[in-house]
Amino acid sequence: MSILTLDAIGSFLAHFGTGIGLMFLGLTAFAFTTKFSELKLIQEGNIAVALKLWGKAIGLAIVIYTVWADSVNLLDAFLWGLVGIATQVIAYWIIEFILTPKMHLADEVEKGNKAIGFSLFSAAIVVGILVAASLTY
Repeated sequence: MSILTLDAIGSFLAHFGTGIGLMFLGLTAFAFTTKFSELKLIQEGNIAVALKLWGKAIGLAIVIYTVWADSVNLLDAFLWGLVGIATQVIAYWIIEFILTPKMHLADEVEKGNKAIGFSLFSAAIVVGILVAASLTY
């Protein structure tokens, strides 16, 4: 009995490719909530922005992992992945812009405030875990 079959490899590649696509889609959606170019500031050495961006990526990966583990097929995983991404972007937006309007978090991160960058890094991971947990019902 062979464990590594062409079907298994094809399924792996389909899930991996879909996961990469969902990550790209999620990070693109997050980019629309940011008034500055995160990639440009990271290239300039802004650690706070890098923390913020990669916290979002980790949160998205947690959501995608959970969706993959609980889905019955690739389409199911993709659709629930979209739901998870949308929920995470909205929840993160609420934290960054509605719950802390007087702190101007985006401005602080753009200036390189590492404490705010790390706080947003952590918030993105927490939101990812909460969204992932909600998808496991």
